Amino acid sequence: MKYYKFLLAGFFIAFGLVALLFSNLFAEESANTNQSRLDAYNKLRKVIVAVEDYYVDEIDIHDIVDKAVSGLLTNLDAHSAYLTPKDFQDLKVQTDGEFSGIGIQISLREGALTIIAPIEGTPGDKAGLKSGDIILKINDQSTLNMTIDDAVNLMRGKKKTMVKLTIVRKNELKPLVFEIERDTINVQSVYAKKIENTPYLYIRVNTFDKKVSQEVESLIKKDKPKGVILDLRNNPGGLLNQAVELSNIFIKNGVIVSQKGRLKDENEEFSANGKAPFPNLPLVVLVNGGSASASEIVAGALQDHKRAVIVGEKTFGKGSVQIILPLEHNEALRLTTARYYLPSGRTIQAVGITPDIVVFPGAVPKDENDFNIKESDLKKHLQSELEKIDDKKDNVKKVPVDSKKENIITTDDIYNDIQLKSAIDALKILIVINTSPKINIANK
Repeated sequence: MKYYKFLLAGFFIAFGLVALLFSNLFAEESANTNQSRLDAYNKLRKVIVAVEDYYVDEIDIHDIVDKAVSGLLTNLDAHSAYLTPKDFQDLKVQTDGEFSGIGIQISLREGALTIIAPIEGTPGDKAGLKSGDIILKINDQSTLNMTIDDAVNLMRGKKKTMVKLTIVRKNELKPLVFEIERDTINVQSVYAKKIENTPYLYIRVNTFDKKVSQEVESLIKKDKPKGVILDLRNNPGGLLNQAVELSNIFIKNGVIVSQKGRLKDENEEFSANGKAPFPNLPLVVLVNGGSASASEIVAGALQDHKRAVIVGEKTFGKGSVQIILPLEHNEALRLTTARYYLPSGRTIQAVGITPDIVVFPGAVPKDENDFNIKESDLKKHLQSELEKIDDKKDNVKKVPVDSKKENIITTDDIYNDIQLKSAIDALKILIVINTSPKINIANK
């Protein structure tokens, strides 16, 4: 009995020694961590003091700290930034109110100030700016080492004033110069057109504002098409909840998107609500290099759920989450806190969405030597030839212009947009597959 008591006492002594050893190790590790942090803070203090005491120009301590914070945020990633009181106010105006500018979304890609997409109908779009264009100069100021916020502030200005952009574009031998007149940016987020001679509906989504999903659902219910082309080309994104809600229209069950960051408590998963009004409607989505953020979430979710065919070009690859953290004195931080992940688990950030059918932009190729391929066009041609011979143009009955023509995508429109033509062809195949009777080949 004494022997067992001796062993038991020895066990507790050994356990206590081990516990003490680990306690000392953890305490030592904690002390090392604290010392490392103190060394880092001390290094920063020394740099600030050195700049304050020896820099060629006298700089106020507050300016030094602002520059240090700005440099820190800028070097984290392209979307994190320090917002001065003016920057913070400009952000509120851009988010909540009306502003004047040229209507383009920009990002930093490999250090270059790059246009994600010009928004349809804005001065930048009308001037001919394209997704992927690199902005070399704004007016006469170089954009090298310029932040996104500084670039936005330079391009924004009073209505009817001019801004000059020097652009580097792929396959152009020298930079292009665009002089663009600023205007009030009012974007029609959603509109629809019927596709001539088809039972299909074309829906264009320019940006994801607070009514996108509601408007898309309303358009489909009103028209009752047999298939939909959803055009997200040059759509730079917008509200996350609208991307989820738009996906909800077509996806009945499963995850739509999740966001994962460093803090597990802030990880979030967004799933379909099970109320999809059009879970089986044939759907094709158009994307390109200007499709970013919310557009990529929608296209990626529909692709992962095999709910739509994606047609076009690889998307931009902007799949990170930013939050605004207000500081004192009306300052703020815009900080990247998470990344988006699609239902399959793949990320969007710096990768983008690869379409199921890759189609580059341009017109549909045609045989220039062919007299004509459409009977209706041939008849028009022959009619005009007869008019030349008879010289009786005034007697020809003129067909009144259809006032609703602007709401129709014509055959000519389709043949001038090979991506759209490919999307319509893909939609036709989807409808054939969905309506074909199921044949049991094994019994034949």
